[in-house]
Amino acid sequence: MNEENTNTQENATTPEDLPTFEEFGLKREIMQSIRYAGFKMPSPIQSQAIPIIMEGRDVVGQAHTGTGKTAAFGLPVINNMTLNDGVEVLVITPTRELANQVSDELFKYGKKLGVRTVTVYGGSSYGRQIGLIERGAQIVVATPGRLMDILSRDMLPNFTPSTVILDEADEMLDMGFLDDINEIFTYLPQERQTLLFSATMPQPIKELAKRILVDPAFISITKGEATNQDIAQQYYVIDENERDDAIIRLLDAEETSKVIVFCRTKREVDRLSNVLSAVGYNAKGLHGDMEQRQRESVIRGIKDNAIDVLVATDVAARGIHIDDVSHVFNFHIPFDPESYVHRIGRTGRAGQKGKAITLVTPIEFKELQRIKSKVGTTMEHAYIPSKRDVKASQMNKMIADIEGQTVYDEAHTVLDALNEDYDQAQIAYKLISLLMDRTSVKGPNTIGIAPQRLEKILQSLERNNRGGGNRGGGRNRRHSSGGNRRHNSSSNRNRNRSHRD
Repeated sequence: MNEENTNTQENATTPEDLPTFEEFGLKREIMQSIRYAGFKMPSPIQSQAIPIIMEGRDVVGQAHTGTGKTAAFGLPVINNMTLNDGVEVLVITPTRELANQVSDELFKYGKKLGVRTVTVYGGSSYGRQIGLIERGAQIVVATPGRLMDILSRDMLPNFTPSTVILDEADEMLDMGFLDDINEIFTYLPQERQTLLFSATMPQPIKELAKRILVDPAFISITKGEATNQDIAQQYYVIDENERDDAIIRLLDAEETSKVIVFCRTKREVDRLSNVLSAVGYNAKGLHGDMEQRQRESVIRGIKDNAIDVLVATDVAARGIHIDDVSHVFNFHIPFDPESYVHRIGRTGRAGQKGKAITLVTPIEFKELQRIKSKVGTTMEHAYIPSKRDVKASQMNKMIADIEGQTVYDEAHTVLDALNEDYDQAQIAYKLISLLMDRTSVKGPNTIGIAPQRLEKILQSLERNNRGGGNRGGGRNRRHSSGGNRRHNSSSNRNRNRSHRD
């Protein structure tokens, strides 16, 4: 992929500029699926990618999570399928959770056309997965490790997909799958349409794109839109020993539904989930040391609203898509800007509003500035509410709840019993106090660095920065790289590889 020849399109369109789904010329059956899914207008990545993919060109699509990437490649790819025998489309995703989700979405888009999908990942029976493919699957969604095992053992001798899609390519890089991806492409047909989608574009992904795509259209969001505009971003400056109190106070103060709290280490996940559970939050941890059954139970719990707060590491949360996440908390600032984009992309999805909150210490403040600069995003500084502020907010909410409360017929029985010993004013005071006891605010009155001290810290950082400087194409075209390795090297057929996702 030569950058000077790349067709780059910046995502600077306004809603008025976006085409409708009807203007793409999709098949009638696909339009029925679009309406059934409740789609109204295409998102920016969809409006740019769909017509180009329908032309048969290779595409590099860069967009954050939650922007509709699956529909951006799924709708046009299904529209172009011949629906003859054999697998026509291969989608490679980093995790089994994302593979299942993508497979489900593609099935919904192609249901009216009779499109059959199969999900392939480690931990499940080879025989069942191979059998489903051989019985007429037209779309295979696979994780890299299991797909590499199947191809290297020649378990699918007639596997010649004409369209190959890499979804969340940067996450596959982070999870160590880049070598597998490169090798997988040696088993695939040279003549194919290749689509690569990624939230970020680190150099290894750019190099991968150069190897496996030919004259691609490059669809990218602008720097100012590197993070979802539906996500309000805030940061709070605290001392290191205040992290627990800060996260609890903010959970008490914010109007939350589902929450994800990101930690750096597995040990921190276990500790913090226990801390939050002890103060009354229905919190569960998610990290790589958990057994698959535990992991699936936690994911199902947060999706089914049985868990309020998911505490997770970056790696454990990759590829998990949870609807209706109202808040993402960075308990620790992420190690790099790409991780920040991935983390906060868990909220503000599908047109909903979300909030991302980051806790930083003065020592970490320079790293926060680097992330802000590289991501090109706006973060608002805020002070953690005092205990008095939270209590006042809770009282206002309590008044609104009482005003809107339905009065049950049985309530008179309780009131009559209380009237024997108390007047109605005393009863009301006692009931309100009972409600207030159930919404107690934990921790010290004030948390975080006071404004005057913070101002001095920021002025010092600014002086140091000034003094030290700022370091800071067609469907059936022959690809120059890749080729069907199965026909070039029989020695790979019986390679013995470990089973990985």
